[in-house]
Amino acid sequence: MSEQDLYKELWELSFLVEDLVHGGWERPHPEPPTVPGEAPPLVAGSGERSEGKPTGGDDPARTLGALHEQVRACNRCDLARTRRQAVPGTGRVGLPVMVVGEAPGADEDVKGEPFVGRAGQYLDKWLAAIGLQRGRDVFITNVVKCRPPGNRDPRPDEISACLPFLEAQIALVRPRAILTVGRFAASTLLGTQEGISRLRGRVYRYRDIPLVPTYHPSAVLRDPSLRRPVWEDLKLLSSVLRGEGAGVHDASR
Repeated sequence: MSEQDLYKELWELSFLVEDLVHGGWERPHPEPPTVPGEAPPLVAGSGERSEGKPTGGDDPARTLGALHEQVRACNRCDLARTRRQAVPGTGRVGLPVMVVGEAPGADEDVKGEPFVGRAGQYLDKWLAAIGLQRGRDVFITNVVKCRPPGNRDPRPDEISACLPFLEAQIALVRPRAILTVGRFAASTLLGTQEGISRLRGRVYRYRDIPLVPTYHPSAVLRDPSLRRPVWEDLKLLSSVLRGEGAGVHDASR
């Protein structure tokens, strides 16, 4: 395969990911330039969906792998200058649960995988308590894919830069339920500024996917009194996976 053919394939792939975010329909794409320049941005387009064929014939696993390569090469915000490496996520297409955290920490920055430190070990215990296991049942990722310096909170521009990647991951993995941990994950996907203490304890919907918000494992490690509400949220997630009725709430109310 020539360099131009490879570039054309990557160009088309970036637009197919965008199509997945916008409902899974392939739309007309512009032709790539003859000489490779700056890669096309993976951003959500504002145009209406055009009638065409579904992109279901494309291999989602291959597309997810290519998406993660885009994450690793990303330099859309200043975090690219301070990270060791980007942390796309772990898991495969078709897993029933997606856990969405806030941003990688120091351990994740070194290893290149999400939730591998103390908070990650605690998260694994949460999942095991309801019969789930990362990799087998759970895809794990973060809103922001690079570590903010000093483990500070992610900034709005950093969240905005990374959001298309998260949206594409959800579209490709197609989980049956999403568990958000921490206020940034919940507020980003639900489009609200409500605090996590007000949001938790209920089932919401991200597009057509049930979403259960709860506290971040690191917050519970600091404040053990949060363990009981987290357990209630995990039981709620389990009931959603069993298909038991749980009222869906509007985060804006």
